[in-house]
Amino acid sequence: MLFPKKVKFRKWHTGRTNAKKLASGVETRGVKLSFGSYGLKAMKYARLTSNEIEAARKVMARYATKSGKVWVRIFPDRPFTQKPPEVKLGKGKGDPVGFVAQVKAGRILFEIDGVDDKVAQEALRKAGTKISVKTKVVSRNMM
Repeated sequence: MLFPKKVKFRKWHTGRTNAKKLASGVETRGVKLSFGSYGLKAMKYARLTSNEIEAARKVMARYATKSGKVWVRIFPDRPFTQKPPEVKLGKGKGDPVGFVAQVKAGRILFEIDGVDDKVAQEALRKAGTKISVKTKVVSRNMM
């Protein structure tokens, strides 16, 4: 699982939760393929947990075999907290549980190269099923 070595603050502010504003925001960085021939692009806003990212990476690595190379273009650096079950309201904020990566529409999440076209597309499709955001497979030819 991915997580930062060290963080300046244990708990972050929650941030905005207006779905309309989050949905309208598009990414400006990390929107083009930089390393591989094929990539997995996010189509909506989401917060991807480190578990989701790791599960998708494992599926792609299994499909890529030894000849292919996989790049992970996102990193979960935002901590999220959770209160234990059956705890009443009040009494402060919950304890940090894990880390998430905030992803806006248009962001390239993963890239793959060194494998056949059909293998790359199938690997990215399977990786897309492991994460909680609508995705699309893109290639250098399409861009």
